[in-house]
Amino acid sequence: MSKENQNVYDQYFFNESAYDYHDGGYVPLEVADVPESKLGIPSLLKPDKETDTDVWYTVEAQPGETQIVPGQKTKTWGYNQSLLGQTIVYKSGKTYHVTLKNSLPELTTFHWHGLDVPGPFIDGGCHAPVYPNQPKEITFKVDQPAATTWLHAHPCPLTGWDVWHGLAAMVLVKDQHEASLPLPRNYGVDDIPVVLQDRRFDENNQWDYDRDYDPDGTAGPTAVINGTVNPVFDVTTQKLRLRFLDGSNRREWRLHLSDDLTMNQIASDGGLLPEVVQLKKLMLTCAERAEVVLDFKDYKPGDQVTLYSDDVPILKFNIKEFAKDDTKLPDQLAKIEYPDVDPAAPIHQVVLSGTDEEVAMNGKKFGMMRIDDRQQLGVTEYWDITNTNDCCGGMVHPYHMHGGSFQIVSRNGKAPYPNETGYKDTVGVNPGETVRIKMKFNYAGVFMYHCHIIEHEDGGMMAQMQVWTPEEPNKKYALMPMDTLMNALAEERHCKPEELVIRSLESYKKMGMDMC
Repeated sequence: MSKENQNVYDQYFFNESAYDYHDGGYVPLEVADVPESKLGIPSLLKPDKETDTDVWYTVEAQPGETQIVPGQKTKTWGYNQSLLGQTIVYKSGKTYHVTLKNSLPELTTFHWHGLDVPGPFIDGGCHAPVYPNQPKEITFKVDQPAATTWLHAHPCPLTGWDVWHGLAAMVLVKDQHEASLPLPRNYGVDDIPVVLQDRRFDENNQWDYDRDYDPDGTAGPTAVINGTVNPVFDVTTQKLRLRFLDGSNRREWRLHLSDDLTMNQIASDGGLLPEVVQLKKLMLTCAERAEVVLDFKDYKPGDQVTLYSDDVPILKFNIKEFAKDDTKLPDQLAKIEYPDVDPAAPIHQVVLSGTDEEVAMNGKKFGMMRIDDRQQLGVTEYWDITNTNDCCGGMVHPYHMHGGSFQIVSRNGKAPYPNETGYKDTVGVNPGETVRIKMKFNYAGVFMYHCHIIEHEDGGMMAQMQVWTPEEPNKKYALMPMDTLMNALAEERHCKPEELVIRSLESYKKMGMDMC
C-alpha cells in the first residue's frame, strides 16, 4: 500500500481506563516556571581505537553536577558526562571491546537494552556488577538490524535508584540496509534523540528518590527531555527524524503535535517497521522506542510547532530557513522475517499480577538464584503474557525481555496495534489482556524478563530464564547471591547490611518474600 493511501491513526490504541493518570499516586506534568533552553543533544562517544573489524570504547558511569534549572546545580549521574550519556554508535557486523568503568560511589551494572548479546554477564543485568574503580572489559559482536536501543543501569533492587540519578544513554545500531534508504540521518541536525523523562526538583534543585519513591512507579511533575527543562529545538531541515525513548521510571508519554501534525513512524524498538505508519497520536510505555519523521513543508521561518504529552507542552520546534526536500519515504522500509514456531513447542506462560507492593510474576517475586523458565537456543516458541489487573482498576504493564527481539503475534487473539508489526523487546500489556509473542534466542545464557515500570521490577515483578543448548543443557552460571550484593552495598555505603535503606525491598517484606 502506498503511503498516501494509508490510514492516519488518531488514537493511542491502549486501554484508556488503565492509563497511568487513573492511578491514585499519579503525578501530573506541570510546565516549569523556568526559561526555555536549547534542547540538549548528547555528543557521540568517540572510539578509543578502531579497525575495519573491531572497535574499542570506554564507557564510564560517573557522578557529576548538571545545570538543569536556574540556581544550584543538580547532583546527577551519567555515562561519560554528568547526566544521561554520550550517544554510542554500533555498526552491525563489527566486534566491540567495551571497557566498563565505574566511578560512582557504589556498584552498578551496564545493561544493553535491545542489544542481542550473551547473558547474563555481557547483557549487564543484576548478575554483572561493576564495582567502583574495578573496570571490566566485555567483548561482543553486533549482528542485528539498525535500531534505537539504549544503555541503563540494572542493579536489582536499585535499578530505579540508578536510572533516577541519570544513568540512561542512547545506543544506535547502524546497518547497510538502513543506510541505503532516503531517511534523515545527520545526527544532531535532522536525526535527533529524544529521551523522555520526568523529575521533581526540591528547593535546592536536587532529586530525592527515596522521598519521591512510589512502589507503582516513581514520577515527578517536571518533564526533562534529554536532560533539558522547557527545551526548544531549531529546525533547519524540512524533514526531521525523532528517536523517542521512554526513559522514565514510570510515566507513559502520550505524544501529539500542535496543528495535529502527522508523525510518520518508521521504526520501533528493534528497528524499521515493514512500512510507514502515520499517526496523530503516539503512546509510549516505559522503555519503548519509536522513530518518527516529521515533515515541515507547510511551515515557514518564524513558525513554531509544539510537542505535547497529553495537554502539557514538552518540546518546542522553532522553524528556521530550510531547503525544499521532495524525497519520499519508501513504501517498504524493511522485510520482517521471524522464524515459525513448531506446533509441538511448549507455550510459555507469564502472568503479571498486582499493583503497589503486591506486584508479582507467576505468583512469585524475583529470586536472584532461581531459574523460572527455560528455552532451547535457536528454537522459536510462543510466550503468552497476561496482565491480570482489573480493567478499570489496574494499569498497563510494559513487559520487557532481555536477550533479543520478539515479534508480537496477537492481543487477546486479535491483531497487534498497527505500529507493532516490527521487531520489539518491550510491549505494553493492558489489564485483562494476553499478548502472544514469539521469541528466539541467539545466545545461550541466563536472561531476565520483567515489567519495565522500574519500581515494579525492583519490587519483584521479574523472573529469569535459561537459554540452553543440547550440548550443555544444565550449564551452571555464576549468578550473584543476594547476600553478596547487600554486603557490597553496605560496605560502599558505610553501614551494616541490615541498615541499608532500599525502598523497593519493602515490597518483599510486605509479602513475606526475599530475593534469594
